[in-house]
Amino acid sequence: MKEWTKEIEIDAPIEKIWSLFDGSLENMQKIMPQVVSNTPVKVTEEGVGTIYRQQYKEGKRIEEYDVETLVYLDTPDHKKMKVGFNLANYFEITAGYELTKINEHKSRFKYTTTNKPLKAIFKLFLWFASDKVVVKFVEKVKEVAEKENALVK
Repeated sequence: MKEWTKEIEIDAPIEKIWSLFDGSLENMQKIMPQVVSNTPVKVTEEGVGTIYRQQYKEGKRIEEYDVETLVYLDTPDHKKMKVGFNLANYFEITAGYELTKINEHKSRFKYTTTNKPLKAIFKLFLWFASDKVVVKFVEKVKEVAEKENALVK
């Protein structure tokens, strides 16, 4: 299994950033444009155990998988969500999103993802995997949150 973590400060209130992870397709596509559908299958009151059926476009191919919420915390100063899914029976993937309030206008965003190959042949792919996708994702979240925050001011 391989894990990548990246943190970044974002000039936006914690609630503004958190709204990008609310499960709505519209907000999700702002930071993950390849997601073409995100349909609730099971929604729990506490968040943990919630499952969305997601479709993700990679080139011309569309992958479909169920994304389950494994961790969910939503307080005024700290927010955390970890989801997990199985990609085409090749990889077990988790993605963790954590926000910490620095002040009313600034937050720290931490993104952690893991990738576990389910078949021995795919372990080789992880040897060459870099953190490029993780870095690009946190920069995208920062860009979108700061842009939307500037529109509100």
